[in-house]
Amino acid sequence: MTVTFHGRIRQWREDKPGGLAVLDIPDELVGDLGGRRQMRVTGSLNGADFTGSTMLVAGGGLCVGVSRAALKAADAALGDHVELVIAPAKPTPS
Repeated sequence: MTVTFHGRIRQWREDKPGGLAVLDIPDELVGDLGGRRQMRVTGSLNGADFTGSTMLVAGGGLCVGVSRAALKAADAALGDHVELVIAPAKPTPS
């Protein structure tokens, strides 16, 4: 299932400047993505093609990592509010 939401790009660890950028997935949408687990996702970030992975957040949340290349393609930066449209990635045939 595809989910669409808006959120703020933040650092994975606020105490480590320059680290990984992430976007928190709203709790009410986690079940629509298949539950709180790591998975590859595809979709769009501010309208630009996007591929990433979800990560478990300590305390019960779920977020998706956003690469520097994805930020650049979406004309976004840390602290920006963005639109993310994602769905679990389809497995590649072997």
